[in-house]
Amino acid sequence: MVKIRLQRFGTTKRPFYRIVAADSHKKRDGRYLEIVGLYDPTKEPAFVEIDKTLAMKWLQFGAQPTDTVKNLFSKSGIIADFVESKKSKK
Repeated sequence: MVKIRLQRFGTTKRPFYRIVAADSHKKRDGRYLEIVGLYDPTKEPAFVEIDKTLAMKWLQFGAQPTDTVKNLFSKSGIIADFVESKKSKK
């Protein structure tokens, strides 16, 4: 099963994350399939950069986002676009 999740980088108390599509059996910071975006919560406001086409591609392939990634996708409007695209296909 493929998950869209955060991969941690940075030093102690200065984290930043990549949003990646990865096999759910791999380690959190292990091998991934593709980088979907970046997330830096230490900036004010938090820096979020998501490649919308890659995110939509992985969601259509059936990848499950984690709770945090789902929240980031919702704020970026990707979840709404995904739901809309599923409705238009019916």
